[in-house]
Amino acid sequence: MDKILIVDDDADIRRAFRRNLESDALQIFEAQDGPSAIHQVAAVQPDLVVMDIRMGATNGLDTLRKLRELNSKLLVIMMTAYGTTQTAIEAMKLGAYDYVLKPLDVPKLKTLIAAALKTARDMREIVSYQPLLSKEDYAEGIVGKSEAMQQVFKMIGQVSHSDATVLITGESGTGKELVARAIYHHSLRKDKPFLAINCAAIPENLLESELFGHEKGSFTGAADRRIGKFEQCDGGTIFLDEIGDMPLQTQTKILRILQNGEFQRVGGNQTLRADVRIIAATNREPERQVAAKKFREDLFYRLNVVRIHLPALRDRRDDIPVLVDYLLQKLGKSVPSSARGKKIAAPAAKLLANYGWPGNVRELENVIERAAVVARGDTLTLDDLPAEIRDPRTPATAPEDVNAAIDAAIRPLFALARKDSKLKVLPAMERELIIRALAETAGNQVQTAKLLGITRATLRKRIEKFGIARRLEVK
Repeated sequence: MDKILIVDDDADIRRAFRRNLESDALQIFEAQDGPSAIHQVAAVQPDLVVMDIRMGATNGLDTLRKLRELNSKLLVIMMTAYGTTQTAIEAMKLGAYDYVLKPLDVPKLKTLIAAALKTARDMREIVSYQPLLSKEDYAEGIVGKSEAMQQVFKMIGQVSHSDATVLITGESGTGKELVARAIYHHSLRKDKPFLAINCAAIPENLLESELFGHEKGSFTGAADRRIGKFEQCDGGTIFLDEIGDMPLQTQTKILRILQNGEFQRVGGNQTLRADVRIIAATNREPERQVAAKKFREDLFYRLNVVRIHLPALRDRRDDIPVLVDYLLQKLGKSVPSSARGKKIAAPAAKLLANYGWPGNVRELENVIERAAVVARGDTLTLDDLPAEIRDPRTPATAPEDVNAAIDAAIRPLFALARKDSKLKVLPAMERELIIRALAETAGNQVQTAKLLGITRATLRKRIEKFGIARRLEVK
């Protein structure tokens, strides 16, 4: 269960937090001033602190400074009714995770808190790269006994105690973030912050600001100065996921900070410095992107100091039984007792070992979780596996079926186009496909992009191009 400490001298604010946030998965603690906040942090060790900047005689910034001295990894979100003043900026300089303005926007606050709690878990949950599955209390692990994974483990061990930049490559779902976190947890910077940034999940016009910050008035909506992640993470480690989707302009700034640790905020002239270790990851082939002029060659060589490639699950099938066993153990510790102690029948295990796993370990984990939930007994059988696993010849893998489906959709459109010269078939088809795919995935852009076979950045551009109203649900 995650724990949040709310620090505010206004009892109504504290009650509002409890009313809106407290649940079976989230425990709320309260403090009314700085001294009681410091006491509560020591007593309950919260995962996140949400604290007001002004609390009567107590200065929230002084309290933030003391909390960071006690624990440099503690995440703190500051609240303020004075968002345009220097205090919010100072809070970020002191290491606050973020700040929110009063009156509070509950939906935005919940999103921010969810992101902060994930970051806290990333820093708290130690990733082992050779977990002992027989232990009752084991760390989150990267599992594998294959030769390919043994080479990965060796590289993690060799690179962890240096400050070398690391580039992790591999298909989606192979565990690149786990490797990045394993390097961090075994590094000399393990007591400093770890921040993960998904470069494909942030709009291009905001990514540079997110990373490096911005000055007041540097672009529309920049009402005040903003401190970026590199400045916040000074002394720590930044994981740049999906760096292959980063715009070329932002790549130039990443290159500069790799070369000499210097950067400038968006719209600023002041040169700043940050001592940050960069671990980057991409599911693309960087050499091809360099050849296609989509990725800077000089940045590639700067990132490619140490290269760790994660093999696809289909290329290490010997690891599938070990992974299934590990995932069942892991699941048994995080779900209701009805799903604990599950085993897998031999026919089902054989089927899993022979499946192609286009979604790699992430797909395997989802399949095991689903099967454990629907299984009626203590053993996972063939009937508990999804239909696409039992019969992998789906429309997506049968070309003749795909052609038939496309033909059925296209012919009526062509007929309409012949009757109406104003109808533009390609834009109309593309727009409707995106709308239908968003509906199919309940607005989840990551899943929608995967369903359509395009990148999330491309999907976002198409959504903006066609003016599609949608509900964003980032997972």
